[in-house]
Amino acid sequence: MSDGIRTTTDGTILEVTIDRPKANAIDLAASRRLNEVFTTFRDDPQLRVAIVTGAGDRFFSPGWDLKAAAGGEESDEDWGAGVFGGLNHPRNLDKPLIAAVNGIACGGGFEIVLGTDIIVMEEHARFALPEINVGVLADAGTIKLRRRIPYHVAVEFLMTGRWMDAAEAKHWGLANHVVPKGGGLTKAREIARQLAEGPPLLFPAIKQLLRHTEVVAENPAFELHDVLAAVQRVIRSEDLKEGARAFAEKRKPAWKGR
Repeated sequence: MSDGIRTTTDGTILEVTIDRPKANAIDLAASRRLNEVFTTFRDDPQLRVAIVTGAGDRFFSPGWDLKAAAGGEESDEDWGAGVFGGLNHPRNLDKPLIAAVNGIACGGGFEIVLGTDIIVMEEHARFALPEINVGVLADAGTIKLRRRIPYHVAVEFLMTGRWMDAAEAKHWGLANHVVPKGGGLTKAREIARQLAEGPPLLFPAIKQLLRHTEVVAENPAFELHDVLAAVQRVIRSEDLKEGARAFAEKRKPAWKGR
């Protein structure tokens, strides 16, 4: 496609590939397309899990296409409902998202990675938020990184623009898996297949409960648990009964999503 965003589906799994040579940088059209793709994923009941990756073996994405910026694109453009790249501030996207990071992810590219739920990094992957060097606030990175890794590590990373490799990211808990070069998508697909076979009502409940209780003390968090619609839907679901029956009958559950 002219916007450089490729999508494929394998049953209930959506794969999204940023394919914009040479470095998979994202311009306005690509960002709007990513927003459309993730909105469709959110709203399509047949799709359960999404993987996002970059084409090639050097770059996941460096973020904003500075050639487009030099050509007149402004930072305050309408990048789409989920803002730059579709995952900075996604609205009600309660399905699992997996990043298969196949190389450099910096700036807005790193912010896309931070917008996913499970992160698979290839061993040569590297990360940075270099916006500080050109006087730009990495807003989504500033908001999210502090919630993913220790405060002092996040602040140094944000204020210096330094690089972090996959091994350090794994050390701080930013990566779920570090795999050999070329193995990221294979590992991401393995995880996606496992999730796609799981009870579909549970994922929205997990993501909503995590989101709504992120900065809430324990007792009020349980009160929120009791009123969240996605949680109540699980409690009253046919799938809950099916899970118990399958366990008793020593068979695999047949999830219905209701």
